[in-house]
Amino acid sequence: MITAMGLALTLRLAADPSGAARAAPAGGGPRMEIKGQGFTPGELIPSTSSCDGRDISPPLGWTVPPAATKSFALFSDDPDAPMGTWVHWVIWNIPATARCLEEDQPKRESLPSGARQGTTDFHRIGYGGPCPPSGTHRYFFKLYALDTTLELSPSTTKKDLEKTMHGHILAQAELIGKYRRR
Repeated sequence: MITAMGLALTLRLAADPSGAARAAPAGGGPRMEIKGQGFTPGELIPSTSSCDGRDISPPLGWTVPPAATKSFALFSDDPDAPMGTWVHWVIWNIPATARCLEEDQPKRESLPSGARQGTTDFHRIGYGGPCPPSGTHRYFFKLYALDTTLELSPSTTKKDLEKTMHGHILAQAELIGKYRRR
């Protein structure tokens, strides 16, 4: 068991009866799991991480990645947005030794850890929280273990990140939270 920011994370290689968010690379092998603090898969994301609150990134933690991992990349998006999937966060070069992203990551290009952030559909760098115009929307947090670090500019979008990661993904994990306006 790994404890990060109060999150209890367990690496599981068998089927997960709780439905926890995790995925394995093609061909099997190690599995990674990602969890949020303050919400469980399929539950509501705390309002502090939304436009109704402080609009700060939620704390996320994950299990041990494959041994060849050189960095992590993560993006968050809302596939239920009225104009198509809306991107809320783009971040890469998270160090391979990291097992979490603390709450309230600064909204700037470079982070002290060496991680870099790209441009969201809010046309700014850094996390932008849930703010659905109506109803309950799903928010996907997708984490990737990569066999490299990436040389990308702050104007990098989710589409750019996905293209650059292609062929470098060792494992991935997904967490889905929901949000509805108060």
